[in-house]
Amino acid sequence: EKAVNLKKDLAEMQEWMTQAEEEYLEKDFEYKSPEELENAVEEMKRAKEDVLQKEVRVKILKDNIKMLATKVPSSGQDLATELNVVLENYQLLCNRIRGKCHTLEEVWSCWIELLQYLDLETAWLNNLEERVQMTGNLPDKLDAVNDALESLESVLRHPADNRTQIRELGQTLIDGGILDDIISEKLETFNARYEELSHLAVSRQIALEQQLQTMRETDHMLHVLQENLTDLDRQLTSYLTDRIDAFQMPQEAQ
Repeated sequence: EKAVNLKKDLAEMQEWMTQAEEEYLEKDFEYKSPEELENAVEEMKRAKEDVLQKEVRVKILKDNIKMLATKVPSSGQDLATELNVVLENYQLLCNRIRGKCHTLEEVWSCWIELLQYLDLETAWLNNLEERVQMTGNLPDKLDAVNDALESLESVLRHPADNRTQIRELGQTLIDGGILDDIISEKLETFNARYEELSHLAVSRQIALEQQLQTMRETDHMLHVLQENLTDLDRQLTSYLTDRIDAFQMPQEAQ
């Protein structure tokens, strides 16, 4: 009777594993929204816990069959053969569910990481847009233009590492068919804004550099002219002090 019960338990265990495999491993999932992906991750976590909890039952079966084999070798040998099949299938099921759970967790982590990088780069684009707008109405002063140029250049020195991560993470998920529509839309929006603002910022940078160069050249010319006028004033003053007649002066002084 004990052998019959153990045989029944083995059959039930095998049936449960077949159902678990069909439910958790043979379904074709399409993750088109973050909610679907998150639900799939939670479901696979529950599946992993459920399967691992059966380990106690499998061990009890194994111990009972070993004990029966010592008392009734003939019955125990047949059950041991069936037990080996169940143990092998159970281990395979555990490995596959662990693997799928790990994969989905990695995919979810990849999605969250992508969102974090997009948030960082969006904040940088907002800052860049603000700096570009600040260069629109500058006072016609050398210091103001110089400060605006340095401020814009400091933002433009932003490293490209985050954008590389966004591109790689997004492509990885899209290649796997994960949230491909949502990610494609996000990347398209981000890239379009990045290109537009980058070109605008570089154009403003070039314009400010040219404006600054012109102002410096003008400032230098005014400085030279001021020095020349000062020298001329000093010279004319000395002529007047010495009461030199205008016709006795050099032609340029006249």
